[in-house]
Amino acid sequence: MKRVLITGGAGFLGSHLCDRFIKEGYHVIAMDNLITGDIRNLEHLFKLPNFEFYHHDVSKFIHVPGELDYILHFASPASPIDYLKIPIQTLKVGSLGIHNCLGLARVKKARVLIASTSEIYGDPTIHPQPEEYWGNVNPVGPRGVYDEAKRFQEAMTMAYHTYHGLETRIVRIFNTYGPRMRLNDGRVLPAFIGQALRGEDLTVFGDGSQTRSFCYVDDLVEGIYRLLLSDYAYPVNVGNPSEITIKEFGEEIIKLTGTTQKLVFKELPKDDPKQRQPDITKAKAILGWEPKVSRSEGLRITYEYFKNLPEEELYHAAYHREFAKK
Repeated sequence: MKRVLITGGAGFLGSHLCDRFIKEGYHVIAMDNLITGDIRNLEHLFKLPNFEFYHHDVSKFIHVPGELDYILHFASPASPIDYLKIPIQTLKVGSLGIHNCLGLARVKKARVLIASTSEIYGDPTIHPQPEEYWGNVNPVGPRGVYDEAKRFQEAMTMAYHTYHGLETRIVRIFNTYGPRMRLNDGRVLPAFIGQALRGEDLTVFGDGSQTRSFCYVDDLVEGIYRLLLSDYAYPVNVGNPSEITIKEFGEEIIKLTGTTQKLVFKELPKDDPKQRQPDITKAKAILGWEPKVSRSEGLRITYEYFKNLPEEELYHAAYHREFAKK
């Protein structure tokens, strides 16, 4: 039985990856410090003999006994409300965290796949964004802690690949959604659905003309799995190229939820990207991958998930954890 370590395993994407690797017959070791992850995302796996959970911060030294075949580094705050609150931890997990993962991989002779992001393209001047685009990032802006952590993470990974000959894979993830997203994590989809379920007006930042491209989580996980098992070491965009404006998206959510509320407009946050759409030419050619789940189907499943959450979770404060300032 092959063994895989998934950092950030209790998070939205990490927990879905744990499910996929369990389904594929792997021994899965999930690691998470639970600063933004939720142990409830993994509770259904605890009874399994081929699943382990380590409550640990990857920014500190990592020890995992036994053999490891694969390491997937998905530990990181991933929504603006998180990385604006914990900027230093965000930088540490993308620098010290990846260094620890790569060092462990070198000792274990494991293949590493890292979760990069469309945010490395910043506010893009090229549209859609191909992997060859170097980006337009403000390193000292409020979003710079996340963008630059991921850019450094890519650079460190490629250094280990070229200098040490380590087997590495880099996935650049575009906006993804689905069950287990935190309802109040600040991202547009759970924000809109949460507001609709609470009978609040839906908040659009800016004039709503900025675009996003939403990929359903099962499609994303399939792309990641194929990339891990491929022989391609350079970054690959994985996302859904179906682009929509935030205003149109808000109108879709109003229709989906049947709310009588309306869209309200507020000032656009600093450095918020105006366009976001992946060029998935490489994913199609190298992985034979493209998204299969339509936005209407994915949203229906996601809405059902949020609708069935306990009421206290629906009305929970948007940000309730206290973080140590390190």
